[in-house]
Amino acid sequence: MTSLLLFGASEGGLFDFDATLPLMAAQVVLLTFILNALFFKPVGRVVEERENYVATTRLDAKKRLQEVEILENDLKNQLKEARRAAQKIISEAEEDSEKLYKEALALATSEANASRENARNEINSQRESALKQLKSDSDKLGDLIVQRLMSAK
Repeated sequence: MTSLLLFGASEGGLFDFDATLPLMAAQVVLLTFILNALFFKPVGRVVEERENYVATTRLDAKKRLQEVEILENDLKNQLKEARRAAQKIISEAEEDSEKLYKEALALATSEANASRENARNEINSQRESALKQLKSDSDKLGDLIVQRLMSAK
């Protein structure tokens, strides 16, 4: 109590407006400056740094997303082109295969026809030679029969 009396405070009333009011105001202002310097500014700096970090990270992520979308579109186009090229190669291979098949079939058919014609010619020549042989044998046999019949008379 004596310390209050030294500052000019009087005992008594509920609201004493003596030296305590400016002292309290000075304490609030001093506390505000101290808290601002020790707590609010560092916290505000950290919050601003985080906001800046989040903003730059977000921008970087957007840029990367755009790059990924561009790359994805490029890869899709390349894939479409590769599929078209593959389809073209497949169709060309099928056409070549069909062409080779037809050529091989035509060659085999012509070879079979030639072989059949050769066999027919050979059979005909053998038949003709057999007929000639048979005719000559029958002529000889006929002459022999006639000779024996003439000699038996």
